[in-house]
Amino acid sequence: MTRNRVLRFAAAGAAALMLAGCGGGDPLDTGGSGDDSPKTITVGSANFSENVLLAEMYAQALRAEGMQVDTQLNIGAREVYIPAVMDGSIDIMPEYTGNLLLYFEPKATETESEDVDNALREALPDNLVALEKSEAVDEDALVVRKETAEKYDLETIEDLKPIDSKLVVGGSPEFRERKAGLKGLQNVYGLEFAEFKTLDVAGPLTVEALKSGEVDVSQLFTTQSTIAQNDFVVLEDPRHIHIAQNVVPLVRKSELNDTVERVLNEISAELDTETLTELVARIDVKHENAGAVARDFLTEHGLI
Repeated sequence: MTRNRVLRFAAAGAAALMLAGCGGGDPLDTGGSGDDSPKTITVGSANFSENVLLAEMYAQALRAEGMQVDTQLNIGAREVYIPAVMDGSIDIMPEYTGNLLLYFEPKATETESEDVDNALREALPDNLVALEKSEAVDEDALVVRKETAEKYDLETIEDLKPIDSKLVVGGSPEFRERKAGLKGLQNVYGLEFAEFKTLDVAGPLTVEALKSGEVDVSQLFTTQSTIAQNDFVVLEDPRHIHIAQNVVPLVRKSELNDTVERVLNEISAELDTETLTELVARIDVKHENAGAVARDFLTEHGLI
């Protein structure tokens, strides 16, 4: 293990201790009782609808096998929930191969699906396991309004270079620091925008900021139907700051057994990008409950 990775894991532990020291309402407080009752597995999610949906799928399918399962949904960004997985507050997370790889190995250069998946398995610490990746892919996408693309003849991220100083970019706090975000746009593409505005994680604040013109450029996810609904234009990424992002279950090794492995791999096998996009639209556009959408999917595919 490299010195950088040791330092990263130490930082993760420190972050987890800080979370534990916070007051009431901490979404990561599992409230262990210390009795001899059967072990409860905790499934967590990041703070966007697709990840909540996947967590609901995992939790409901495991409960159908007779397992005791809690959920801790909408925890936040990877920088918050990975420390919780490392310290055992969370046992299972829906993840994405590319960004998870870059979390543990920031200098990784792999971009294609199989290469990213193989590199991820090498990069994970010994107490974490990535199960079988799904064919479903949800990649980061840099988007602009249609009128902006037409005005400046934008097709790729490189096309932003002559006009970057005229444009306002927006995104989550994590977007500002990630290779797939502002840092990559600066270091790889040499872009220097007029201003950065802090928004949410590809959520309603981001969509509204793009629509209203508050920001000119931002990041959404490729499975979001809001891209087509609002005629946003996805800019091509010829220098590959956005890498393969297959959905993959991340599990603490101590909680992995034959049932957990089988159930989560079966879910991954039934998911594809088109299906996931349709399911997310039911939540984001039709405002259906993520748990109900997950239950429908699991029932339709005979998983519960």
